[in-house]
Amino acid sequence: MSSQDASRFLVVLDVDSTLIENEVIEMLAQAAGSFAEVAEITERAMSGELDFEQSLRSRVATLEGLPVAQLPDIAAQIRLTAGAQQMIDTLHANNSVVGVVSGGFHELLDELAGEVGLDFWRANRLDVRDGKLTGAVLGPVIDAEAKASALTEWASVYKVPRSRTVAVGDGANDLQMMKAAGLSIAFDARPVVRRSANVAISERDLSQVLPALGLRG
Repeated sequence: MSSQDASRFLVVLDVDSTLIENEVIEMLAQAAGSFAEVAEITERAMSGELDFEQSLRSRVATLEGLPVAQLPDIAAQIRLTAGAQQMIDTLHANNSVVGVVSGGFHELLDELAGEVGLDFWRANRLDVRDGKLTGAVLGPVIDAEAKASALTEWASVYKVPRSRTVAVGDGANDLQMMKAAGLSIAFDARPVVRRSANVAISERDLSQVLPALGLRG
């Protein structure tokens, strides 16, 4: 793109409990038999009580032995949040770009991202050996700092000024990304996130993001 006016906005969303209704790590844990343990750690991490990277590695460790063959069935259960497609389509119609950065996993995100037409996405990758999860994450964990870096990187790639960048999230690991953005939107978020955001949306309908940007669906 040749000028910073080429894209009206760059919108970056969290995935779990934001773009989608689910917490994917909990869906995986349900299949692995570790749901209760993982759900408790997830809640504490999203509320800012635990270090995100440490909490993610602890949760993924409980998935050891889960067959990779089960992942497509789990992915098929993911539900897009109401208004998400309308939001994405309207942003595109207004010459904007939209994507996600997730503490979740590419293995369950990639197909969905393509289906809904996201322009970019980034997530963690699960380590696999002999057709089963090893309980480890491949490469650096997508944590709060990585989310903020992704927003800044994509703004540079698409030549969108910081004032036109928007971060949408619900958990403590979204706070750095929201601070890096020109506009931060707390979506059905934890109190620590609502207190820090420029805008708070309580209704679980992502089309409500559009009026905050002066757009109509």
